[in-house]
Amino acid sequence: VVLFIHGGCWRAKFGLAYADELMAAFTRSGFATWSIEYRRVGDDGGGWPNTFIDVAKGADHLAVIAPAHNLDLERVLAVGHSAGGHFALWLSARANLPAEAPIAAHSPVRFKAVLALAPAPDLMHLHEKKVCGHIIDKLMGGSPDEYPQRYKWADPVHLSPGGTSQVLVIGTYDEAWAPVGMRYFETAKARGDNVRVIEAVESGHFEMVDPDSSTWPLILDVANALLVE
Repeated sequence: VVLFIHGGCWRAKFGLAYADELMAAFTRSGFATWSIEYRRVGDDGGGWPNTFIDVAKGADHLAVIAPAHNLDLERVLAVGHSAGGHFALWLSARANLPAEAPIAAHSPVRFKAVLALAPAPDLMHLHEKKVCGHIIDKLMGGSPDEYPQRYKWADPVHLSPGGTSQVLVIGTYDEAWAPVGMRYFETAKARGDNVRVIEAVESGHFEMVDPDSSTWPLILDVANALLVE
């Protein structure tokens, strides 16, 4: 199963439709695909904590539909692009959240691996960079100084998925978002996570989610490898 979380800077105007062709390509390649939507900044109820709760519920609903669709929940790959890469990494580690966190997991779907495409983790750094019109403060309801615990609960920089394999695919020409992905990689590597980076040498930010691009074979090969290792 490929569980996909779309990007779009956490903003309401960017939904999951841009990844439709990617999902169709995964399906043609033999994967069951589950692309989830969530309330975003600008949507009614979007932002902390509902955006995270929506992503978590969307992921965990796989357990509900698995019997009817013969889904193998032992081989679920979390795939996320950009802001969705942040969520994919967060989902893989949320079992470690304390019970008092409003976004804590109760019976989370477990992932065999994570494939983060041009991911945007490290929310504190993104807050400092004021990305997307200072979207992080709007997502989190305030700054890290105002809500330090929220940032610790919501940011995979502060949460380890243990031994779960993580692969970050970062485009050579993705000047805006490659640095934050590499910041996460260095943090995760230093704490002993099972994490590696693959450079997509013919990709910017969006080519890696375009099945008509020269980067698609790389993405497909990595996805297949992660589910059989």
